[in-house]
Amino acid sequence: MLAQLIVSGLAIGSCYALLALAMVIIYKTSEVLNFAQGEMAMVSTFIAFMLLESYHLPFALAFVLSLVFAFVLGVTLEFIFLRPAKQPTVLGLIVITLGFEMILYGVAGWKWGAEQKSLPFPIPDTSVYNINGVIISQLSVWTFIICLSLMIILFLFFKYTKLGIATKATQQNQIAARLMGIRTKRIFSLTWGLSSMIGAVSGLLLAPITTLDPNLMMDPLLKGFASAVLGGMTSLPGAALGGGILGVIENLFAWYLGEAGFVFKSVVAFAVIILVLCFRPSGLLARHYVKKV
Repeated sequence: MLAQLIVSGLAIGSCYALLALAMVIIYKTSEVLNFAQGEMAMVSTFIAFMLLESYHLPFALAFVLSLVFAFVLGVTLEFIFLRPAKQPTVLGLIVITLGFEMILYGVAGWKWGAEQKSLPFPIPDTSVYNINGVIISQLSVWTFIICLSLMIILFLFFKYTKLGIATKATQQNQIAARLMGIRTKRIFSLTWGLSSMIGAVSGLLLAPITTLDPNLMMDPLLKGFASAVLGGMTSLPGAALGGGILGVIENLFAWYLGEAGFVFKSVVAFAVIILVLCFRPSGLLARHYVKKV
């Protein structure tokens, strides 16, 4: 039983980790918490649903096109809403993301309605693997594999590609990056687009497990934020680790408390945020900097 809880916790935790990575990428670049991250993923998932149901496209093509839409959506948010802001403060930019969140939420409710829908997925949630007595659905296994593969690709991108290194340079010192010839504004657009695309993958993997409606990403966004805080808002490996830890803790909490545990699972995320901020504000893997004045 314990092994099964850990394995299933890692599967759902990998989706939280993707959301955490998406938030960390933006936070490292601009120190902005993108609270529209969940709604951007939700709308991108609805786009995939529309392509599958209305236009009857193959799942792989609908998946790719929804990710392209997510990338364009992230770039649009940065270019139209954030970049023109006059003398922006971090708080002001966060408020803009909250406003964009409400716009997307309203548009989704108007376009697709509030009723719950089922996203067609090529891997059924009813099929299971039995691995040495540990029973886990095929969907959970492939969710973990897809998320882990995407995380590895993301880490390799930032470490070995010129564009990824330019992004890291912009995150460390924007002025020095501009002096070295890096077009930081384009890097900002890239990070917002990339972050939106990563979040969309999480939404597309979560929708078959739950149901598709405008509230799809509200709870997962909280879990992603908690994962980022747990691992460290400036650490990509920390965000990935935080998602896995939170998924396992959440499963163990629900199993230990029985029915009440499933009702209060969201309490775990709030408890994690409070405890980490009290005892280790920088997170598990991020460095804590003290500014002397």
